[in-house]
Amino acid sequence: MSAEVGLPAPRAKVHWFLPTSGDSRSIVASSHASSQHVVPAGFRPPTRRYLAEIARAADRLGFEGVLTPTGTWCEDAWLTTSALLAETERLKFLVAFRPGLVPPTLAAQQTATLQRFSEGRVLLNIVTGGDDIEQRRFGDWLSHDERYSRTGEFLNIVNSIWRQDSVDFTGEHYTVKDARVSEPPNPLPKIYFGGSSPAALPIAAEYVDVYLTWGEPPQAAAAKIAKVRELAAARGRNIRFGIRLHTISRETSEAAWAVADELVRELSPEQITKATALHSGSESEGQRRMTALHGGNIDRLEIYPNLWAGVGLVRGGAGTALVGSHQEVANLIWEYHSLGFDDFILSGYPHLEEAYWFAEGVMPILRSKGVLAA
Repeated sequence: MSAEVGLPAPRAKVHWFLPTSGDSRSIVASSHASSQHVVPAGFRPPTRRYLAEIARAADRLGFEGVLTPTGTWCEDAWLTTSALLAETERLKFLVAFRPGLVPPTLAAQQTATLQRFSEGRVLLNIVTGGDDIEQRRFGDWLSHDERYSRTGEFLNIVNSIWRQDSVDFTGEHYTVKDARVSEPPNPLPKIYFGGSSPAALPIAAEYVDVYLTWGEPPQAAAAKIAKVRELAAARGRNIRFGIRLHTISRETSEAAWAVADELVRELSPEQITKATALHSGSESEGQRRMTALHGGNIDRLEIYPNLWAGVGLVRGGAGTALVGSHQEVANLIWEYHSLGFDDFILSGYPHLEEAYWFAEGVMPILRSKGVLAA
């Protein structure tokens, strides 16, 4: 851990996660492109009441917002967000959706409406999609790089519609004429976006407000965002950076690692082998990088002090967790923040209980360190 010098201004934001495929004390049935199809003991279905309980807790505990994920493995993000906005007061919703499945003009209209109805509590998470199998479930047969090209046109049109009276656009994937909305959203929703491939980085630099990455060790994550920062600067833009992580924090380091060890003990060698093979062959550069952190080896899961790759043994997508005492977890968040990460999108198993552990144990330390505003 480096010395605490040159601490950035208190501008970090901490978000939580809505488990719209269900919740439990286990990672066996983890969602997000998981290779597992197991219902663990104590499974909590993603009912409106349960998700509302998590959203209300996040609202009460001081989280900036919650990520509502997208995919065929979970409930629809737009409808879930619409249902839960009325259950909360100040909480923002980072709504994930996939360009290409909804026309850009309709997406611009839906977002504008939801932003007005929510009184400014909508953020957008653009998910281009890195898995051919799931994209084809939606009827999308474009290749990996073609999907990113389409995302660029999509964001061009949506951003233009919100800033102009009408838009004409002719591209490789979209052609619109006199595209418009009755009234642009106010405020314009911040656009979050992730992607690690060469096709993704220029899209981030050109169009998005916050570039997201999964939780690699601090220096590796910093090297990735440095590329995006350079590309954005060449376009005269300055963007924020966010990181997606899980968290297990307790009063003592020993207690936190005991929870992590228990999560791994329930995994069978067959489950780990199957998931590792699936994720290693993914089209997603980010997914391959996540899998390479552990390589299916349960004996080297602490890949950096207090950064644990155990979740990624079976879970697709974000596969690393902050594990340790409240102070240790806060220190690692401070380290990421000092390297340029301002948005932290967190989750834990189960999501309701872990939201309390983090908010009550780690957030006060982050405020005292100046990472979060008092």
